[in-house]
Order: sequence, then structure tokens, then C-alpha cells
Amino acid sequence: MKSPVFEEFDPGGDCDCPGCVHWRRVLPRSPAGRTTTHPAAHRALALAAVAAATLGAGHAVPAAAAPHAPHRSGVFADEDPETPQGDTAPLHGADGREGKPSDALEPAAITRTEIMDRAKTWVAAKVPYNMNAYWSDGYRQDCSGYVSMAWQLPGNEWTGSLAQFGERISKEELQPGDILLFHNPANPESGSHVVIFGGWTNTKHTSYMAYEQARPHTRRQTTPYAYSSDSDRYIPYRYKGVAAQEEPAPGKNRGLPGAPAATPYPGATYFGPGANNKYVTQLGRMLVARGAGASYPSEPGPRWTDAHRRATRAFQRAQGWKGPDADGLPGPRTWELLVTGKGKDVTAEEAGPPPSSHGVPGYPGRAMFRPGASNPYVTKLGKQLVRKGFGRFYPQRPGPRWGESDRRAVEAFQRSQGWRGGAADGFPGPETWRRLFS
Repeated sequence: MKSPVFEEFDPGGDCDCPGCVHWRRVLPRSPAGRTTTHPAAHRALALAAVAAATLGAGHAVPAAAAPHAPHRSGVFADEDPETPQGDTAPLHGADGREGKPSDALEPAAITRTEIMDRAKTWVAAKVPYNMNAYWSDGYRQDCSGYVSMAWQLPGNEWTGSLAQFGERISKEELQPGDILLFHNPANPESGSHVVIFGGWTNTKHTSYMAYEQARPHTRRQTTPYAYSSDSDRYIPYRYKGVAAQEEPAPGKNRGLPGAPAATPYPGATYFGPGANNKYVTQLGRMLVARGAGASYPSEPGPRWTDAHRRATRAFQRAQGWKGPDADGLPGPRTWELLVTGKGKDVTAEEAGPPPSSHGVPGYPGRAMFRPGASNPYVTKLGKQLVRKGFGRFYPQRPGPRWGESDRRAVEAFQRSQGWRGGAADGFPGPETWRRLFS
């Protein structure tokens, strides 16, 4: 009888099942950061099958049991940070040196500006998430390695050790360069995560700009406070070595990302149709900070859009201006009020109704509902699906990040309309939106 042939392969480095996690922790790593494969880890099934074929039916061979990943209760499968992480390690990984990096060297002092500049380098490079790999700067490519890099720590820490480098602060004290840390001591691989706080994105402090290392790569995005899952378990920390002189002066920029108050008005030519520059981005962030965030379906960018016009006009109307003074184009006076933090904030009524697309009121466009999207329209969609009776697809209440729960709920609603095939793909088009909200 011919023995079956099995193809050998190494388990994925980002797999977080108990078996793979165990072997990654106990086996040595190569200089490149790859776990040395234990023969029993991936040949057990193959050897058992070969033995069974050789011995015949009269000799039973026990089958190797496949490990099962633990169920993470209370966490969206699609919103889970999915950040299994490595232990403390020196720069560039295990290279034969003993001891933890946190025991060896004192962390260097660093300013808030330097922390954020370092954090932005990984965002720009789109560093891939990999708990077993190390970037060219020597820091591990997982969430805690990212914070270790931004804080310029002497080595790679993990969520269980980062707190010793910081001091616990309150939500009101958060400033760019601080972190929000969740460490689950009972099961560190279940939910533990850390993000860098980049500044508030609204005046109510219900969302902020988060810099984080998560699949598929380093990202920067608006995130509900304190996080989209396990929100009540995240704790704010401030790096102990942050330079005191970097604290922003009271009333200048409200702890929000953007330019200092002294930034002069660049001129009317930098705003309006066709404009694409850093001042448009700065304008958008300042408007979001003043309550006009409802005008933006996603984070403001450098290209001028109708969202910038709507938000600017809402701010101008909040000041009591009318006619040509509220045309949606920022003049010197509008700019001065924004950069100095003066004037009145935008109310919900002044922000106006959400934008429409395809002639359907309130429909923001397909771009708002795609993998990786995170915006208020995803939350609004999810809540309406729950009201319509499709809440069974949501283990918890709907959130702003688009995920499989949203797609399955939309697909079920589409099928309830009698649609099949491509018409029931789980992504809301204008007709799905119209029927759902009619």
C-alpha cells in the first residue's frame, strides 16, 4: 500500500491559536526573528497518518488533536485589535543576550513632538504587523513594539511592562504622545492592546486620533474613546521621560492635532475647488475640533471637498454671520477664530443634515462601507439594522468600524427584500440605504 504524501509547512507567524502561541514563546528565534520550528509542531499529523497507513487497520494510531482558539467573549470578531504580541526583547530581537531590556538601561528623555514624529514614520512607511519581525530600527512590529519605538525605549516592551515607563493619568489630562493601554493579565493574548493618543477630534472628547500598530499595517484613524472594543479597560498613561517644556499652553490648541495658534492665514488661493495642500487638512481638523465633524464622512484630508465647504459654512453661521460672510470659504477672520480657539463652536443644528449621494438623502456613498472604513455612518447603519430586526449579527452594539458583523446584517436585510446574487453582497448601495431608512 502506498503511503500518503504530506506537504510540510510552517504555521503562520501571526496565528494566535494556543498551539502556535505556545511554540512561539518556548522555542528559540533565528536572527531574522523567525521561530525555530519544532518537529512535533507541524509533523505530528503527518507522522500519525503515515504510521496508520503502514501498520494497517489492525493497529489504531491516536489522532493528534488540533488546538482550538479560545472564544473571546464580549469582543467583535471584526473589531478585535488582533494584536498577539511578543515578550520583552532587545532591539532587533533575541540575539543571544540575556535579561529584559527594561532591566538594563534607563529610557531617554524625549519631547512630545519627537514622540509623534517617530510615530508618524511607521504610519508613512505602512510597517506591516508581525509579532515575530523587527523593523529596520530594531523595534518589533506589533502594538507594544510600536509604542517602544515612539517612546524611544532601550528595547522592545510588551503590554505587561509598558506601564512601568509611564505614570497613570486621567482622560482630561491626555495629550499627544500619551498612550491608552489595555493589558489582560489573565490571558495576555486575549484583547491586550496599546495605542498612541494623537489628540481629540471633537470638543466633547468622545473620539480621538489613534496611532496604532494593527493588521495589516501601522495606521492613523479616528477612534471612539477609549477604544472600539473593551473600552472600559483601557488606561491612559504618560511617558515619565516626556519633556515638561513641551506641554501646550492653556487655551492655545486644546490638545488637538494641527498647527499652533500663531500660524498666519495663508491666503484665499489655498482654499476652494481644486485646492490640495496642508492648510486644507489643518482647516478640516480645526473645524472638527469646533464641532463641525458631522460634515466629514471620514478624516479631513488635503484635497478640498464639499465637506470642507459645509463645515466652514457651519462654523461661520455659528458666529451669527449670514450671506457672503457665510459662503463656506475661510477668510482671514474665520481663520483667526479657528487658530486662536475663539468664537462659538458649531452646534448639531448648525452642522446640518448628513450629505446625500445618488439622490438618496443621507446616503454618504459606497466608500464609507468598505474594509478598513471607520466613520459615523457605519454606526448609524448598524443601529438601523438592529431596529429593523437584524441585531442577531451583532454580539455587542454596532460601532463605527466596518466589519463582518455589518456585512452579514446588510446581506440578511438585502435577502429579506428578495434580492439574490450580487444584489445581496452585504455592502449597502443607495437603494439598500433608501429601503433601510424609509
